[in-house]
Amino acid sequence: MTETVSGGSAKAQSKAKGKGMKIERVFSTKGVHPYDEINWERRDVVQTNWKTGDTVFEQRGVEYPDFWSVNASTIVTTKYFRGAVGTDTREWSLKQLIDRVVKTYTAAGREHGYFASTADAELFEHELTWLLVHQYFSFNSPVWFNVGTPSPQQVSACFILSVDDSMDSILNWYKEEGFIFKGGSGAGLNLSRIRSSKELLSSGGTASGPVSFMRGADASAGTIKSGGATRRAAKMVVLDVDHPDIEEFVETKMREEDKIRALRDAGFDMDLGGKDITSVQYQNANNSVRVTDEFMRAVEDGTEFGLKARGTGEVIETVDARGLFRKISEAAWACADPGLQYDDTINDWHTNPETGRITASNPCSEYMSLDNSSCNLASLNLLKFLRDDDTFDGELFAKAVEFIITAMDISICFADFPTEPIGETTRNYRQLGIGYANLGALLMAMGLGYDSDGGRSMAASITSLMTGTSYRRSAELAGIVGPYNGYARNADAHKRVMRKHQAANDTVRTLHTEDLAVHKLATAEWAKVLEIGEKNGFRNAQASVLAPTGTIGFMMDCDTTGIEPDFSLVKFKKLVGGGSMQIVNQTIPRALKKLGYQPEQIEAIVAYIAENGHVIDAPGLRQEHYEIFDCAMGARALKPMGHVRMMAAAQPFLSGAVSKTVNLPEEATVEEIEDVYLQGWKLGIKALAVYRDNCKVGQPLSSGKGENKGADSNAAAAADVVEKVVEKVVYAPTRKRLPKSRVSRTTSFTVGGAEGYMTSGAHNDGELGEVFLKLGKQGSTLAGVMDAFSIAVSIGLQYGVPLETYVSKFTNLRFEPAGMTDDPDVRMSQSIMDYIFRRLALDYMSFEDRSALGIYSAEERQRQLETGSYELVEETGNAAELVVEATEAPAAREASVSESAVKTDTQGAHTTAELLEKISGTAIDSPLCFTCGTKMRPAGSCYVCEGCGSTSGCS
Repeated sequence: MTETVSGGSAKAQSKAKGKGMKIERVFSTKGVHPYDEINWERRDVVQTNWKTGDTVFEQRGVEYPDFWSVNASTIVTTKYFRGAVGTDTREWSLKQLIDRVVKTYTAAGREHGYFASTADAELFEHELTWLLVHQYFSFNSPVWFNVGTPSPQQVSACFILSVDDSMDSILNWYKEEGFIFKGGSGAGLNLSRIRSSKELLSSGGTASGPVSFMRGADASAGTIKSGGATRRAAKMVVLDVDHPDIEEFVETKMREEDKIRALRDAGFDMDLGGKDITSVQYQNANNSVRVTDEFMRAVEDGTEFGLKARGTGEVIETVDARGLFRKISEAAWACADPGLQYDDTINDWHTNPETGRITASNPCSEYMSLDNSSCNLASLNLLKFLRDDDTFDGELFAKAVEFIITAMDISICFADFPTEPIGETTRNYRQLGIGYANLGALLMAMGLGYDSDGGRSMAASITSLMTGTSYRRSAELAGIVGPYNGYARNADAHKRVMRKHQAANDTVRTLHTEDLAVHKLATAEWAKVLEIGEKNGFRNAQASVLAPTGTIGFMMDCDTTGIEPDFSLVKFKKLVGGGSMQIVNQTIPRALKKLGYQPEQIEAIVAYIAENGHVIDAPGLRQEHYEIFDCAMGARALKPMGHVRMMAAAQPFLSGAVSKTVNLPEEATVEEIEDVYLQGWKLGIKALAVYRDNCKVGQPLSSGKGENKGADSNAAAAADVVEKVVEKVVYAPTRKRLPKSRVSRTTSFTVGGAEGYMTSGAHNDGELGEVFLKLGKQGSTLAGVMDAFSIAVSIGLQYGVPLETYVSKFTNLRFEPAGMTDDPDVRMSQSIMDYIFRRLALDYMSFEDRSALGIYSAEERQRQLETGSYELVEETGNAAELVVEATEAPAAREASVSESAVKTDTQGAHTTAELLEKISGTAIDSPLCFTCGTKMRPAGSCYVCEGCGSTSGCS
């Protein structure tokens, strides 16, 4: 960065009031350096783009602990090691990376009076090193990029800017944003101070309005992106709901999405990163409308709402509140923008209202604070604090929070900032953003459903403990190195917010012994917060947020990011030495054991999940336990309000907000989005964004079963080879009648004790043409209904309806009778219809077609267990090429999972998202990674690549 503000002057602000902290040993071992307790090994990190085959990165002989996964070591080596590759200055060991950061923090802590003695500083260094090398937490990416290097010591990933109603301020906005983007970070700001296009300038002309200035900023962000990093510049643009240009703002991206579709249909390359997408505006920002309680009540009441002039504050236009709210929801339905930020809720939890209001957020919406400020983040790996008996170790968790918050505050003493105003505000208010990852995996391992009262109670208790401990340590630090400079002015407001957190903690209703134990610890911490804070004040204006934890989540080998649920029940895993395998989440066997299932039951359930990717009808799994294994994607995807309710459970215990997008299915309606936005306000969430599957065109999605209808890549491909015709083509289906004499088969079956018969007849080419079912007594209602159903299906088949369509519609249909069958190929069935069409698929569909639907014979399932492939492969002299394997010892070490949970044949998948697509037969609506070409997966309000750690905008 060319413009930096040194943090050296912060020394005077950290003048010690006490004698420094005494550090307690918790994690490390006395007399042993944390590195000496670990087995280290050398690895080769070679990264390729699987589409082009080009080598993207190569560094051999890097050093990592043997328990770090290939993904973690690859991402850290490629993203965080400093120095030119191939030179002696290049870092080659994780020890060098951690030492570079930790020793810088410890030195700054000594310099600024944080430690009581040199021995305490050394112990702090060992404790922090132990936590990092064992993947208990991670700082945000800028720390790993910059700390301990000759580069500016920027530690913050989140920035909020400001802009006023003047050309100087607007042009300065462009400049400041550019510097932040160049440094690989993102920024947000509120444009509501800029006069609307319905107001006059002092010269007598009409103002341009904020939307017009958004064009210039968008072009700047796009240019910096294309000239530098492999990800887009991340930015947030906010406009108040009472701004006269609000409707134009709401419709900007929706109108551009219509333009994208028109240009795509005309043959232009409109994929994200395509050569023609740059002609479309407003694509480099997330847009949010800042709504007030007044507006939301007007929506509920169906009354008018006033839009106000920026200069005078007078109402210059009134609109129907419900109509405007409908337009916001329609735009979000069409293109996922705008999101909502709930202004009164945000500012009701503001610790510094005497300094100024909170008007905006960072690009991912988790950091909300004063204009011209920044926040450095760190996240804990929750699964590390799960004991062997599957209870959460709240005491150990709180100890880790103490160390991390202390380190984060120290970083502000030496940090550099992109602009002088940001540096000044951050040093004066010292905003921190501690958070966590792996919540979804933790809840599953504990046998708690993500969308359940028990799951929400556990999440609320953990979040309350984290923030309570953070503010308690902040108050203790204030007694040693002083409160933040802006505290005296805002003391009453800050203490009021602490009481609000405590009151929210008192309302948590615990449901089991695990959350009760954590909640008791949180209650004790909030009592200390008020007691110590009353005496010392607080060192930090803010303490906690829940960030996306994209890249650092992979660094910690987390199964889930931020507050997110598990992505899917099956995972794609790379092996040391090369190769890969498909595994079932290892939290699943742990959860099943917790729920009381026996080893043989667990093995059968895990094998079923490995084959089907879901738990529906898994042998022996009780239906009341299904919810524990619900995921973001798949056959039992969580409902939208499940995501909203989890956000609401954590929100009262956060200084900032939750970075999360509420995903809705493609068939979701505008009314459903309206309800999500309305419920978010009522539940006290600070910010909310939605994404409806396939709503956006400009995303490169991989081809496969279930194409993205928004990207319409099949249609685009077809356009290259099919000439456009002007005349109208009328399609008239013709019936392909069966020959008078045809081959048929009769199958007797039993489903859940109910007996029946099925007769199927085929054309001469073997294609199914008719089905007759016999159930119940002749002349009964059931027999009549089955006759009518058989005729309808048979006529459909003869008129060209593919059997695959019937199979996909009628399998997994659930009603009684259901249960065990007498068919060895279909052992369990959810209904008679489910059985019939599975049997027809096995009898008449090709292996490729039915495998796409997850339907296999008993022989094929057995073959998969023995060889790793369902498909019959003829043996050749090159049998070793049938499966991709790593070197023996590392593979054996990383594959220490149930054999039934592993498939070494990943069938061309390169990430978990692609693996889930192949198992489920449906497309995952995520973009492709620019670096390695694989499909990314959602992480908070953006996307992260499982292969190389690249993100779509968040660190």
